[in-house]
Amino acid sequence: MAVEDGVVNAPSMSGRLERRFELAARGTNVRREILAGVTTFLTMAYIILVNPAILGQAGMPVAAVAAATCLAAGLASILMGLVANTPLALAPGMGLNAYFSFTVVQGMGVPWPIALGCVFVSGVVFLLLTFAGVRQLIIAAIPQHLFAAVAGGIGLFIGFIGLRNAGIVTSSPATAVTLGDLHAPAAALALFGLVLVAALTVWRVRAAILIGIVATTVAGWAVGIVHVAPQPYDLAAIGQTAFHLDLAGVLGLSGSHGLGLFEILFVFLFVDLFDNIGTLVGVTRRAGLIDADGRIPRLNRILFADSIATILGSLAGTSTVTSYVESAAGVQAGGRTGLTAVVTGGLFLLAMLAAPYAQLVPLAATAPALILVGGLMMAPLADVAWDEPDVAIPAFLTVAMIPLTFSIANGLAFGLTAHAVLRLVRGRITPADWLLLVLAALFVARFAWLSMG
Repeated sequence: MAVEDGVVNAPSMSGRLERRFELAARGTNVRREILAGVTTFLTMAYIILVNPAILGQAGMPVAAVAAATCLAAGLASILMGLVANTPLALAPGMGLNAYFSFTVVQGMGVPWPIALGCVFVSGVVFLLLTFAGVRQLIIAAIPQHLFAAVAGGIGLFIGFIGLRNAGIVTSSPATAVTLGDLHAPAAALALFGLVLVAALTVWRVRAAILIGIVATTVAGWAVGIVHVAPQPYDLAAIGQTAFHLDLAGVLGLSGSHGLGLFEILFVFLFVDLFDNIGTLVGVTRRAGLIDADGRIPRLNRILFADSIATILGSLAGTSTVTSYVESAAGVQAGGRTGLTAVVTGGLFLLAMLAAPYAQLVPLAATAPALILVGGLMMAPLADVAWDEPDVAIPAFLTVAMIPLTFSIANGLAFGLTAHAVLRLVRGRITPADWLLLVLAALFVARFAWLSMG
């Protein structure tokens, strides 16, 4: 407490923030953290429009998903900032939302309320694994080149979905896929958006993707490709998805769903784990927060916040919530503490006021964002030693099988199994590889079981 002219004053807001987030110790200040939080929000705000477009194809109400996306991202980012004091923002994950919509709901025929229940269960399992310390065993069992391959495969998956949504790539009975009609209105609009977003990106515009989506939508309205049908504003739209998860239905997944529950939970859990570890290493390294031994400070708190975020997201009505690599933009702007994440989360909560209108954005306008994000996710592939066969073969199978089979699960299965087999062939298996062998055996059993179905 400060005393001025006999009057006792409460500590200033900046003073409280300084002590709460250790700003001076990390070489930052309130103004810089706020700027970093705004920057992070602008670089990842596209998810407010893209996530509803993807989950809407699973039959979920678009306006409700948009509101749920804002709520989940807001609460998760604030939780991360307060619990872990890390400049890491969270939102429904790209790739995991595609898996939710196209593989689980459309491919496996699982109703979206049950799929939300699977997301909830995966969050609970992740939380239990974090408390039990099992995550260290899992991380150690996965080779680093497969972390990179999963990211690259998901990038191709997302990019392919964007190209398909735009009509730039279409199905073909002769060649499976082929070039679409680029003169079609949707394809032409998507190409315009892709050029715009790419140009803004190379010009280092922070909100390039969001600006591109909005500008492409407006262009579509202007030329009559997109027909505006305004609906009354109602923030309560989130009620169409909130608490609609079907936990009882999760336990009934079997039969035509293959190993249903196991497969879905495995992908939701491990892809979330992969996303987090990769993002954590990249963002914390850029922020200079990794300690002298190469360890990530507060890792348990970070994973705890992430697992709680996934649970909250499923309750709100969206797919798995995970850490966003776009957080690096905020770090580049000077963010070093959890205050950056808190600011980002607050802006997502404010964005809920406009979320119900996301249904006015056509697929052709969000397709460029998917294509660009998919391309940017290819960067980790540079870390793969492609000239070493025992590394390149599992990595390639992972990268190729994810988009070609429309399944992250298949990519993980082929990559991990190939890695285990090659280690056996070369006589490099050690007792420490027991979990790797267990995972590979489970994948082999899965494929054998599916072939008999």
